[in-house]
Amino acid sequence: MPENEKKPGLQASIWRAIVEIAFIVFLFYSNLLMGEFTVANGRDKSLGAAFSDIFTVVNFLIAIASALIGYIVFEYLRKRR
Repeated sequence: MPENEKKPGLQASIWRAIVEIAFIVFLFYSNLLMGEFTVANGRDKSLGAAFSDIFTVVNFLIAIASALIGYIVFEYLRKRR
């Protein structure tokens, strides 16, 4: 069996992990953006100002850490089944 036929399974699981982590990060940032417009700020808040408030290094690190934890938990539950 050629070596190339062994990699698609590994590549598929890597791509699935990337997509799931990216989706969790997207949900995190969309939740932050909704919060910027509904709770924390007034009517004169622009979209650019909201983006500058939520796209920070600290928020990015929290999003990545949360996404990795969420991915690990869901993989554990998926394999446990």
